[in-house]
Amino acid sequence: MSLYHPQLPSLPLDGFRDSASHWRKIKKDRVILPTSPEQPSYSPTQIREIALNILLFQRESGGWPCDFDMAAILTDAQKQAVVATQKRTDTSFDNHNIHAQLDYLARAAALLKDNSWHEAIQRGLDFVFSAELPVGGFPQFWPSPKGYAGHITFNDGVTVGNLSLLKDVADSQTHWAWLDTARRDKARKAVARGVTCILKCQIKQTGWCQQHDEKTFEATTARTFELASVCPQDTVEILRFLMRFEKPGSGIAGAITNGVTWLARVKLSGIRVEKIKAPPEKFEFHDTDTDVIVVKDPIAPPLWARHYEIGTNRPIFAGRDSVKRYTLAAIERERRTGTPWYGTWPAMLLKKDYPEWQKRPRA
Repeated sequence: MSLYHPQLPSLPLDGFRDSASHWRKIKKDRVILPTSPEQPSYSPTQIREIALNILLFQRESGGWPCDFDMAAILTDAQKQAVVATQKRTDTSFDNHNIHAQLDYLARAAALLKDNSWHEAIQRGLDFVFSAELPVGGFPQFWPSPKGYAGHITFNDGVTVGNLSLLKDVADSQTHWAWLDTARRDKARKAVARGVTCILKCQIKQTGWCQQHDEKTFEATTARTFELASVCPQDTVEILRFLMRFEKPGSGIAGAITNGVTWLARVKLSGIRVEKIKAPPEKFEFHDTDTDVIVVKDPIAPPLWARHYEIGTNRPIFAGRDSVKRYTLAAIERERRTGTPWYGTWPAMLLKKDYPEWQKRPRA
């Protein structure tokens, strides 16, 4: 259990939440560091300890493996296991990885005035630069991605997370003020390529898919249950990133307007998602004693489906057989309980972010 001391300086750990959850909760064979949900964590005030953890996990290439908790208090045996794997090329941007470590290290170095971490941060940035695809955007895994992991990936914060980091660098945010001009210029060019890529990927004046083909920019299938589709969660992340640009040109402004208009059009009313008790069952990646159903509820707040069919805007679902279906009940329980098929991701963007953006000056 971690303790929080509000009188001490702290840095938020939100960037590591996704990977930490995978490490602690999802069943998966681990070559290194088997853990349990009870493994203790450092508090947000223990900045130096967390930073040293992050540096311990950094591979010689400059990147990081995904699905570990950067704030976990490791045993000596676990630390030795990490050190023994530092030459591996198992680095991945999946689950909001790598850009989160670099952002944290840069903020920690600035807060604690510790310049000794700058070299590791520079190596990490160089790794990010090396991973950007020639057309802009980032693959899920790097180096040597295979299959869908080599596509332009918006899922799990991959492309937007990296571009947001690089925009902070290019804009000389306070925690990046120490960085050399050459890397800031490189970041600026990488962001420009990324924005061009994002605009090319937008699907017929709607939103974006989780993955797009790195040559044609078309929406493409990823995992068996992730069909080519328009995806509100990823669309929201992309729109928030595009809204960061002051006085955007017509390309960015048009993409934002089209994306927001589509999100408003496809909201689902009169239903809610309910988790119900069910007989315990064990699956490869998780165990469950619940099931998930959709019920009618005229007073429920709006929801959005995870995937919408391109061209029809119908919610679609798929199990591990990759067969497109139009109701959640039609897919197997393993996927019903293993994937968040509905969410409220666009709600705050439509209510607050977009109206505020509309008031800003244009180029």
